[in-house]
Amino acid sequence: MRVARPRWTGTLAMKSAAFITVMCCALAALLGVLVHVSVTDQTVGQARALALSRLKDATNAFESGDTLLPGAGVDPEGLPPTLRRLAARGERGTMVDRHHGRPTMWAAGPADHGRTLAVEVDYSQQARTIAALDDSILWSSGLAIGATLLVGAFAVTRVTRRLHATAQVARRISAGDLDARVDDPLAREAAHPQDEVAAVAAALDSMAASLQGKLLAEQRFTADVAHELRTPLTGLHAAAELLPPGRPTELVRDRVAALRTLTEDLLEISRLDAGRERLDLDGEHLSAVAERAIRAARAAGAAGGAGMSAAETDTRIRVVRDVYVETDRRRLERVLGNLVANAHKHGRPPVVLTVEGPVVSVRDHGEGYPEYLLEHGPQRFRTEGGATGHGLGLTIALGQAEVLGARLEFGNAPDGGAVATLTLPQSPPETGDAVIRSS
Repeated sequence: MRVARPRWTGTLAMKSAAFITVMCCALAALLGVLVHVSVTDQTVGQARALALSRLKDATNAFESGDTLLPGAGVDPEGLPPTLRRLAARGERGTMVDRHHGRPTMWAAGPADHGRTLAVEVDYSQQARTIAALDDSILWSSGLAIGATLLVGAFAVTRVTRRLHATAQVARRISAGDLDARVDDPLAREAAHPQDEVAAVAAALDSMAASLQGKLLAEQRFTADVAHELRTPLTGLHAAAELLPPGRPTELVRDRVAALRTLTEDLLEISRLDAGRERLDLDGEHLSAVAERAIRAARAAGAAGGAGMSAAETDTRIRVVRDVYVETDRRRLERVLGNLVANAHKHGRPPVVLTVEGPVVSVRDHGEGYPEYLLEHGPQRFRTEGGATGHGLGLTIALGQAEVLGARLEFGNAPDGGAVATLTLPQSPPETGDAVIRSS
C-alpha cells in the first residue's frame, strides 16, 4: 500500500526547499571533507616529521652511548604494539595514539637485541586545532545552509506567488469570469526580459481575451438571430391561425410553436450569457412553487407543443419537509419545469419531484443521463438516443439556477434513472409530514 503524503509536500516551494537543502548539505559535506583531509594531512605530516627527526637524534645518542633526550626511550610503556612489530622487522614508523590520556605522536625504530627505540611527541595542540576546525566547518556549513535556504525560499516564494495568482485567474476564467486577467508586471514591460511565469501569464491573458471576444460575438449572434426571427415567426403564427382546420394545419401550427419556443429559449440563453438577469425575490413555500411548475409543464405537454399527452406529463410530488424560501419564483418554476419536461421527454415514468428542505430532486426511471452530461454538464443542441427537441432545456435550467445562487447537479440513481438535484441557497426550516400526491 502506498502511504498518502500530506498535500503540502507536493508544493513547488517544498520541493525547491528540499532540493536546495540536499544540494547545500552535499556541497557543505564535500567541502568540509576536503578541508578536513587537507588540514589533517598537513598537521599529521608536520608532527610525523618532527617525531622522525627526534627519533634520528635519539638513535644517534643511543648508538654513541649518550643519555637519551626526554620523551625518548627503549621499549617505553604505552608504545603501540603495531610499532613494536614494525621495529622488530627492522623498520621505522610513526603512529598517533593516546598516552596518559592525551594524543601522542609515536616514532619507533629498531635497537639492539630486538628492542625498540621510540620517541613520543605531544600531539594535543594539533588535535585541538583539527577539532576546532571541524567545529568551524560544522557551524559555518549550517549557517551557509540556513542563509541559502532563506534566500532560496524568498526567490521561490516570489515565483510561486505569481504562479498561484495565475492559477487563481485561470480558475476564475473557468468559472465564467472572462474579465479576469493576471496582468503580471513583467509581462507588461516590453523592454524588461520576461521569465517563464510572465510568459505563461501573458499567454493566459491573451487566451482569455480571445475567448471573451469569441463568446461575446457568439452571444451577440445568438441574440441578433433570435430577435430577427421573432417578427417573421409572429407573422407565421398569425397566418397559421387563419388556416382551415385539418391535419396539415395542425402540423404547421406545431412546427411554428416549436420555432417560437426555440427562439424564446435562444433569447433566454443570450440574456443568461450576458449576465444581465436580475432576481425578483419573493417568499413562498417551496412545495407550492413545485406544484405550479408541475401544472405548467403538464399544460404545455397537453397542449401538444412537446408532443406528449396529459398522461405522459403526470408527475408525482413528494414533500418530505417543506420550507419557506426567499427566491425568484418565476425562475425557480422555470428550472423545475425544464427538469420535469426533460425527465418525461428522455426518461420513463414515473417521474417523482421530491421536496426535502431546500433540496429539490427530479427523478425518472429511464436509462439515466449520458456519460458526457455527467462529466461535462449540459451541452447546447445535443440530445442522445435519437430524441427530438433542440436540447436547450437543461442548459437553461443550469443558467437560471446559477442566477438563483442555487447548485444544480446531475446524476444517475443506483437502481436506474436520472436524478437532477437542485439545492437552494437558503433554508428556513419548517417541519412537515412526508406526503405523496399526484399533481
